[in-house]
Amino acid sequence: MTTGETALPKGPGGHGPAPPGGVISSWDVSVGVDGPGTRFVVFTCGCPLRCLYCQNPETWRMRDGRRVTVEEVMAEVERYRRFITVAGGGVTVSGGEPLLQERFTAELLRRCHDSGLHTALDTSGFLGDRATDAMLADTDLVLLDVKSSDPAGYRRLTGGELEPTLRFARRLAALGRPVWVRFVLVPGLTDDPANVDGIARLVAGLGNVEHVDVLPFHRMAAEKYQRLGLSFPLAKVTPPGPELLDRVRSQFRAHGVTTV
Repeated sequence: MTTGETALPKGPGGHGPAPPGGVISSWDVSVGVDGPGTRFVVFTCGCPLRCLYCQNPETWRMRDGRRVTVEEVMAEVERYRRFITVAGGGVTVSGGEPLLQERFTAELLRRCHDSGLHTALDTSGFLGDRATDAMLADTDLVLLDVKSSDPAGYRRLTGGELEPTLRFARRLAALGRPVWVRFVLVPGLTDDPANVDGIARLVAGLGNVEHVDVLPFHRMAAEKYQRLGLSFPLAKVTPPGPELLDRVRSQFRAHGVTTV
């Protein structure tokens, strides 16, 4: 081994590198919001963005999570396999931002996919360049959070840049990977008609987006922020009413985009 090289840990029997471990916040079982059917959802830790409406502040920092191996997660998945399979579901890797731990995420998706489970990746796309084509081939569905169509608005909302998400969206379209787009509707922040039309035009031009989930902002995470000693930036924002939801969904439909 030459100077500067790092020895990789060996797998069982000392042959080849060990499967990558990861840092997660938790896992849970959900219905309807994290992909089709009943899902086993793994929440990874670490995120480069700080979205004003984030509902999972406990996943922001790696040091707040717990270390697990892929084997440990798969053992837990197996406990729920029959339940999630009968319910037409699968496994979703969420966060935080799963692509911050791309090796762990890729291996977990591969193991689930190879075992016959439907797989989904929930991502902002901000780190989409880290997703290899092999990882995406093991991903049956990408839940892509498109937070804004305006670069300045995206920066105000997340602290990051919009272009990486757009680049990732175009790449997914070129690869023909199925996508559900998620759009969080926040009155006074993401509801501007021009912003909605911009996202609708983007989605309509991709060709691989099955539908857009218009997710109404809510304040259910306020207690999480309080427990963590954090200020919830949108604590005084009122969730959108039926009229605003109808208007936004109508804007998407006007561009030929299916919404739920």
